This record gives sequence, C-alpha cells and structure tokens, in this order.
Amino acid sequence: MKTKVCIIGAGPGGATAALQLAQLGIECIVVDKAVFPRDKVCGDGLSGKVLTLLERIDKGIGQRLQQAMFKMDSWGVTFVAPNRIGMDIPYRLNYQQDMSNPRGFVCKRIDFDNFLVDEIKRRSEIRLFEGVSIDKYELQPDGYLLSSKDGSFQVKADIVIVANGAHSGFTKDVAGIKMEPEHYVAGIRAYYKGITGLHTDAFIELHFLKNMLPGYLWIFPLPNGEANVGVGMLSNSARNKKVNLKQLMLDTLATDPVMKERFANAELVGTIDGYGLPLGSKKRKLHGERYMLVGDAGYLIDPFTGEGIGNALYSGRFAAQQAAAAIAANDYSDKFFEAYDNDVYRILGPELQVSTKLQKLIKYPWLFNLLMKMGSRNKQLKDLMSCMFHEVDLRKKLGKPMFYVKLLFNR
Repeated sequence: MKTKVCIIGAGPGGATAALQLAQLGIECIVVDKAVFPRDKVCGDGLSGKVLTLLERIDKGIGQRLQQAMFKMDSWGVTFVAPNRIGMDIPYRLNYQQDMSNPRGFVCKRIDFDNFLVDEIKRRSEIRLFEGVSIDKYELQPDGYLLSSKDGSFQVKADIVIVANGAHSGFTKDVAGIKMEPEHYVAGIRAYYKGITGLHTDAFIELHFLKNMLPGYLWIFPLPNGEANVGVGMLSNSARNKKVNLKQLMLDTLATDPVMKERFANAELVGTIDGYGLPLGSKKRKLHGERYMLVGDAGYLIDPFTGEGIGNALYSGRFAAQQAAAAIAANDYSDKFFEAYDNDVYRILGPELQVSTKLQKLIKYPWLFNLLMKMGSRNKQLKDLMSCMFHEVDLRKKLGKPMFYVKLLFNR
C-alpha cells in the first residue's frame, strides 16, 4: 500500500491529524494496534482547548461532542494547597450567567477516543486499520516503509505522523528521545462511585497534600455518580522516596481526615491501573526527515496540571498542516519540518514553561500555601488565576518571583 501520509496511532493526536488532513482534502492511512472502543489509563479531563480545536477543524465535530451523553460538563478547577486552603478557579469568569456553552468536560477515554474514531470513520479520505501494530520503520530514498513484525502488513508513506503514545518505539528508536525520570510522571488511576462533597458545577479537584508532595491527588467527577481518582508524582521523586503510589493513595483515602469522610461510602469500580506521563518540561526536537512526533509521543504533557489531550490535539493539527505544506512543496527534509516544531513551541511553549515553574513551586509548600491563602482573600489574584486558563500572557506572571513579592506588599 502507498499513501502520502501514514499516522501511527488513532488516539486524540493521531485522530486530530487525520481529521485535519481530510478537511484539507488529503487522503491518509491511520494504523492502531488496538481495536476500538479501547480503554486508556488517563485522568479523563478535557480542557477548553479540546472543543476549540475540534471546532476549528470542523464545527460539526464540536457540535457532536457537545451533544454527546458520555461526558460531564466541567466549569473549573479546585486547587487545594498543603495547608488545606482550597480555591475554586472557574475556566471562565462569571460563568454562572451563561451555562449554555461549556468549554471543559470530563469523560472516560474509552468513550472520547471512540468518539474520535467514529469521526474518522465518517471521512472517505481516511483509511483506518485497527488491531495492527507497526513494529518496523525503514527510511528509504522515496519514503518510509512501515510494517508489522511478521511483515503481513506494509505501507509506504511519504510522511509519517507518530502519535502512538508515551511508549512509542519510533520516538525512542528513530527520534532518540528516551524517558528521563525528572521529566516524567508516574501515575495511577481508579474509578470510584459514591464520593461525597463533589462540586455542584463539576469542578475537577487537584489536592496537593503534604504526604504526597511533590505529587498530588486528583478527583475528576464523571457521569453516573462516578469519579476518576488518581495520584501523580515525578518518577525520580517516587523512585528516590521508594513510594508505592497505589498504597499511598489507598492509605490517604482511608486515613486523611477529609478524604476518609468523603470516601466513607465510596466503592472502587474496577481495578487501580498505572501509567506514565511524558512531560513537556524540556524542549525536544519533534521532527526528522519525513516524520513528526505528536502528543504523548512528542512528550507534550503539561507539567503542572498533567493535561495531555489538548496538547495532543494542537500538535496533531499542526502536524497535518505541515504535512500539507510538505506535499505542496514536495520537500520532506528534516529542515522543512522545522516549521512544525516552531508552531508547537510558539503556541504551547510559553504555557509549558510556566507550568514547569509552577510545578517547581510545589517543592516549596510554604509558598504554595501562601498563594492559596492570598487567593482565597484576594479577588484580583483569583480572577487572574481564572484567566490563566485561556490567557498564557497572564499565566507567565505566575512564573515570575516579583509577582509574589508585589502581592505580599500590596495586601
């Protein structure tokens, strides 16, 4: 088989790249080792980026997502500092005045990813192959020859968009990007039913508890009375402290004064599963001759919030646009694909840099406590943190030490 573009992976990043290519009138092949619907261990949060990006590709996709029954509308985030002071940060100021157009959602990945695969299947420009693993990649003068281990499946592509997740063999073997514990989070996820004290407007919760620093516990409300509950911690910290994340979570839910009340009648649904999050806390080269790395395969997860889906969509769209430009110019060189990295880091770079700084704040609980204490009393700071979600220039302020000095003296 021959194609202009082959996308390895049909998750959010790969699906978005395929849908954008289809919108540009370019045919492509998408290959995924799974058969959908399939589960993916994740926090299950979809930020406003997701809907915005899907609407940019095709308004119809955005409308179908908003009408979908498998998700819960979410209106903000509750941050809880080590001193237990919490602060509600809505995604949009004064959101209660108009709740007809939510931008954030929580839904299980099994449902969201399957929704995107269904969107792929709507498009005649996209050929999807499920249950096929690409294990060999050979760069030839006229393209990449991609094949399964036994060679029963082969495709020759002018361009490869690599979107097969955190454990991508292509990322490791061809792009040379290896897992670095200081830029990688170890996470576990469970589903619970019957937790009390969830926010009436389905705010997602991030709890920076003393016994978990520099990690955190999250609780994301889901439809049908369920919630996604998990713990994430930098891999080097978890390793150095010899932390068993599963035990840490279970002990916290059973003994922490607040959590044991909220989980008193809660019931674990299914198993507790682990996964890794490759962070965008370090700038990397995301391209080479005839290929681009997208989403988790390009290590683009937000280091502070752990969000990866929105960044996967952004990078998937940029990769599709750059592929279209390469086809038009008939130029598949390493140099030509530099523009892809430039787009990714121009849009996501400032946000990733600030989130990396905020992640480091967690190492100083007293500063984090102070920020929450001031935020709970200071409307200006609270509004600023709310605007953070959609205005990167404001988020940059939070990464500068002088911002906190000014706050301290202007109280």
